[in-house]
Amino acid sequence: MRCTYRTKMTCSSEIRFDLNGNVVSNIEFIGGCNGNLKAISKLVDGWTVEEISSKLMGNTCGYKPTSCADQLAKAVTSEYARLNK
Repeated sequence: MRCTYRTKMTCSSEIRFDLNGNVVSNIEFIGGCNGNLKAISKLVDGWTVEEISSKLMGNTCGYKPTSCADQLAKAVTSEYARLNK
């Protein structure tokens, strides 16, 4: 299933990704640091929600209390929970 998540407090405005069970793929960030976010998307492609959450949750960017990586972890966690109610 294709999911869309509106980010908060980051340079990227949106994250799009596919969720098949608990496996995340085809991650696309809208806005943000293009090269870094393409790299993150490639590195975690095919990871589970749990793997992404455990590695990226809580990562910050500069003085902000979140980051695009943290927002990805929140996005996949919340969408997985929403779909599995």
